[in-house]
Amino acid sequence: MKGAVLYGPRDIRFEERDAPRIVEPTDAILRLSAACICGSDLWPYRGISPVAEPTPMGHEYCGIVEEVGKAVKSIRPGQFVIGSFATSDNTCPHCRYGYQSSCVHREFMSGAQAPVLRVPHVDGTLVATPELPPAEMIPSLLAVSDVLGTGWFAAVAADVQPGKTAVVVGDGAVGLLGVLAARQLGAQRVIAMSRHPARQQLAREFGATDIVTERGDAGVARIKELTKGVGADSVLECVGTQESMMQAIHATRPGGSVGYVGVPHGVELNGEELFYTHVRLHGGPAPVRRFLPDLIDLVWSGKMNPGKVFDLTLPLDQVAEGYRAMDERRAIKVLLRP
Repeated sequence: MKGAVLYGPRDIRFEERDAPRIVEPTDAILRLSAACICGSDLWPYRGISPVAEPTPMGHEYCGIVEEVGKAVKSIRPGQFVIGSFATSDNTCPHCRYGYQSSCVHREFMSGAQAPVLRVPHVDGTLVATPELPPAEMIPSLLAVSDVLGTGWFAAVAADVQPGKTAVVVGDGAVGLLGVLAARQLGAQRVIAMSRHPARQQLAREFGATDIVTERGDAGVARIKELTKGVGADSVLECVGTQESMMQAIHATRPGGSVGYVGVPHGVELNGEELFYTHVRLHGGPAPVRRFLPDLIDLVWSGKMNPGKVFDLTLPLDQVAEGYRAMDERRAIKVLLRP
């Protein structure tokens, strides 16, 4: 089969790869219904996170089970399933506490920008939909696999509560779905920080009540102005840079919380400065598996449509153009059709 392989900075190729097969008895093979490009894929694509060898790309996935290993109990061929970018057994102590992305058997997925995918530890990683979904629902179910699950964790980690004020730093796909998550969790006011008109419009559709275009210290000052000098109850940090992290911390009121899910690059915190903010910090790789059943139910029942975040759809063999479009901010998030 053919799939996306990254060779180096801005060198993504759609080329022949070995078709996946069952390796462990806890594996499954999926025929993917859709794939996509993640904002985190841009770090290695841009050369910021170097790759040592040609690397199969993609970690967001949903599709039909074709084959399962002999030890698999809860998943069967023919089901439509969704999984996380981090596999889990869902039984270890970390999993039982709800942090499946720190499972003692965790593997980070790759190779999902392809028509077929091997998934390890499927009993603890995959969740099946009630039946085969209609085609128009597949983008939203794919979003659950990572980008919505990550935005949701940002909101949970930031302790978003009904009636409170939340700020979202970052207008990429995760940030936009963080807006959606904050509204779903009951935030009365959701302030999206964005300079991009198309992204501002989508943030509004997802429930943003205010848009702030300023960044850095000016952005913090604007948040303080909007909150009568107090700061936000909850701030979702969805970028991963030094500027975005400090903007998030300083926009939070004393006693408030920052949920950070942007993969950190060059982020350093001054302990004494942090000490005097009285701000809680919580985040990391999102434990998407914790949220999968509830998020699938919300999509299945029509209560939310996160698939709107895909603003460009391409055939899988045009994956290189998809990377270029996201790198150049011509697209928020690219859906790939195998």
